[in-house]
Amino acid sequence: MNEIGLFPLDLVLMPGEQAPLHVFEPRYRELIGECMEENEEFGLVLSDEDGIREVGTRAGVIEVLERFDDGRLNVVVEGRERFRLVELTEGRSFATAEVVGMDDDGEEPTADEVEQCLAAYDRVVKAAEADLEALDLDAESIAFQIAARVDFGTEGKQGLLELQSERERVLRLAPMLDQAADAVKRDREIRERASGNGRVEPL
Repeated sequence: MNEIGLFPLDLVLMPGEQAPLHVFEPRYRELIGECMEENEEFGLVLSDEDGIREVGTRAGVIEVLERFDDGRLNVVVEGRERFRLVELTEGRSFATAEVVGMDDDGEEPTADEVEQCLAAYDRVVKAAEADLEALDLDAESIAFQIAARVDFGTEGKQGLLELQSERERVLRLAPMLDQAADAVKRDREIRERASGNGRVEPL
């Protein structure tokens, strides 16, 4: 168990995912500045109307995009290990907490289950006509890679982040991806109809 600085946001960062952050509050400029100076990680946790969630992701700054004269920063961060929040602590201008690492303790998915999940992901990519970087099929988690590429919303991503089994994540993802593919397809059909005759007709 160790203490880390927390950056609570309405954002879920998956392990391996990269995301841009605009750092403007003085307390978080202090946190990010320290992490960059000392090559340390901070904890990114979802914070919304329900409060700070117990499971978050260690994150490291991998690129500084822009520094402003007033101290604001645009940076790119990368998600790393997951953690579970044990207790909030005090003493700094930014939020801090004692945390423990969080590892998988469940079973791996079968080859068929992975194949079904990948097929559902492929349907989403084709429906969106997206040009995405190929998945690393040899990586530790296919599920985290997919969740980093498809927008399931913060609740959907947080649910996946909290699962402690790759098999559970893969099984949960497959129907989520099917729904996403259907939603993208419907949206495209509506836009095509609207652009064709100036109005949307019932499907």
